[in-house]
Amino acid sequence: MATKTISLVVQPRGKPIRNLPKELEISSNASSEELHNVLSAASGCSVHRMRITKGSDHSVVPKSKNTTVGDIGLLNSSVIYVKDLGPQIAWRTVFIIEYLGPLLIPALFLFPLRPLLYFRFDKPLPTPSDIQLLVCGLLTLHFLKREYETIFVHRFSSATMPARNIVKNSAHYWVLAGFNIAYWVFRPDSAAASANPNVALVYAGLALFVFGEIANLNAHYILRNLRRPGTTERGIPSGFGFSAVTCPNYFFEILAWLGIFLVSQLNWSVLLFVFVGGLQMWSWAWKKEKRYRKEFGDKYKKKRSVIFPGLA
Repeated sequence: MATKTISLVVQPRGKPIRNLPKELEISSNASSEELHNVLSAASGCSVHRMRITKGSDHSVVPKSKNTTVGDIGLLNSSVIYVKDLGPQIAWRTVFIIEYLGPLLIPALFLFPLRPLLYFRFDKPLPTPSDIQLLVCGLLTLHFLKREYETIFVHRFSSATMPARNIVKNSAHYWVLAGFNIAYWVFRPDSAAASANPNVALVYAGLALFVFGEIANLNAHYILRNLRRPGTTERGIPSGFGFSAVTCPNYFFEILAWLGIFLVSQLNWSVLLFVFVGGLQMWSWAWKKEKRYRKEFGDKYKKKRSVIFPGLA
């Protein structure tokens, strides 16, 4: 079959893009990724900053090697809109920054900043209890694992996000998992400061934490292996936990945090973080379930529970 060249009408959406061509000739057999690259080269706008949508229905044109211009439904004289999304930051960098705060804050609050934070308490301040040291260690281990996964395990479906969102994205972890938990758990009058903690809570919490972290890491490796390096293609996940819920990685994550909650002697600040994070993960999990159903059709076994087996 002869290759057909089509002419697309190109219009900016939002602020003007310097050197953006008004028309573009491209093969109907060209990939949508090539369309992005050609427009990027012509306009000088980074391919990561551009969002291309169809004029007919305003749907986003994917940047895919396996989808052609013709597959998308673009014909001769079709209109496409190009939007400059502004400065971008790599998702890997985003996660490294997000987790860096709660990785460092607990030790800072427990040691060098302790006299400044708890200046209203009688001096000299008592030394941190064994339970406070243990909670600090668990928090550090958790976020070291997160940083490891970000650098060596995760493969991202999107390369970048708007740089202006970094503060908003980081606030959840820096504020709720960092400042909030560290301040309240490490107070000299918190339950975790007691010399006689509830030992049953400590051992049960440690068991939950260890199981949750190992199972969560395993789930992340399963998800990693569904996507070939350098691609955004996905497969149907299977393995430990995936037959029961859509996102067992979220379930195991919550178990690990409930373990920290128990070890902290039921400190409300940890439970607050678990509750807020759990709501967000529940929303993400339902979106992923809907995407799996749409993307894989009858090949995918629908789940009624997306995080908690038998519940939600």
